[in-house]
Amino acid sequence: MLKIVPDPPYSPATLHTLEDLLLELTEYLFCARALANQNASIGFKSHAHALTLATMHEIEAASGIAELALSKIQVCH
Repeated sequence: MLKIVPDPPYSPATLHTLEDLLLELTEYLFCARALANQNASIGFKSHAHALTLATMHEIEAASGIAELALSKIQVCH
């Protein structure tokens, strides 16, 4: 039987496991990195541009930590 109604999107109330939380976190960080990258590519050379590049660096570092934690959880299962 085909499923007509799709599953609802994740919400904080439906996330139960650490693995689910880390997956959601990596998705948000991916989106944040894409937004910061788009903002940095506009090309303004100002104080705001430097802050955008610093934000991208911090997002990439946080993404790496989240992906490392997720890989450690997946290895345990």
